[in-house]
Amino acid sequence: MSHSTRPSPDGGHWILIHNPTAGWRRARRVARLLDDLAAAGRGVTVMRTARRGDAESFARAAAADHRTEALIVAGGDGTINEAVNGMGDAGMALGLVPIGTANVLANELGIGSSMRAAALTLAAGNARAIRLGMVNGRRFAMMAGVGFDAQVVAGIDPALKRRLGKGAYLVSGLRAFWSYRPRRYRVEVDGAEYEAASAVCCNGRFYGGRFVLAEAARLDDDQLHVVLFERCGRLAILRYVIAMALGMIGRLGDVRVVPGRRISIAAVDGSAEPVQADGDIVAYLPAQVTMAEADTRVFAP
Repeated sequence: MSHSTRPSPDGGHWILIHNPTAGWRRARRVARLLDDLAAAGRGVTVMRTARRGDAESFARAAAADHRTEALIVAGGDGTINEAVNGMGDAGMALGLVPIGTANVLANELGIGSSMRAAALTLAAGNARAIRLGMVNGRRFAMMAGVGFDAQVVAGIDPALKRRLGKGAYLVSGLRAFWSYRPRRYRVEVDGAEYEAASAVCCNGRFYGGRFVLAEAARLDDDQLHVVLFERCGRLAILRYVIAMALGMIGRLGDVRVVPGRRISIAAVDGSAEPVQADGDIVAYLPAQVTMAEADTRVFAP
């Protein structure tokens, strides 16, 4: 890890956590962004991650330093996930510089993958309140899932992800598809019981980039939208993937979307299946999924 600081004429200080692995192609653009922020009077301390867990540690340290006004993350959804878990309820604003693989939260906020849009958003300094989800006590910004998508995430080779980006998900997806064994999960949403082959608890509309999984889900809502994929098997998985790619997932009769605030998920056979959140494995079943009690302020257009 490495740190560097750019001075601030007005004393307002920001921390920027940079994941060089996610943004190695855009390092110069990140540097230009820092120059723009310094010119606008923003003092920025840059903290570069070297391993998993660094972003969370940096965010926790920033939260303990009451002089820090905002925490900016230059990385992907996984780095953002670490940051929101580190900052907790400190009250700092969160800013995004989307240089990751999918940038799902940035897409949801309307920033997309544009560095120009990110720079303008940060310069404007307008923050909106969003509500995060929690799975087994760990926060997530966009989604938490069990079943096929968690198996894909669990099979990701980090070295391959650094080389191929989204291509690593395709490779892992193909492996998970051919090695797939049917699994069933008991899902309880606000006291109502369901059974599914896969389940994704959505905090926003987008999934895996700009694929719409839960049309009615909103970041500023106080509930999650649980997408239940009811059928097992390779043919069902293929059908779900094609429908999602075509924007037709909501038309399938065997996909149910249930809004709720308190979700319990367990494997029917009692196994400790992995749970993915924001593209990383963060827990194992059984899982309790809820909403965070306090809002998080995020810079948005």
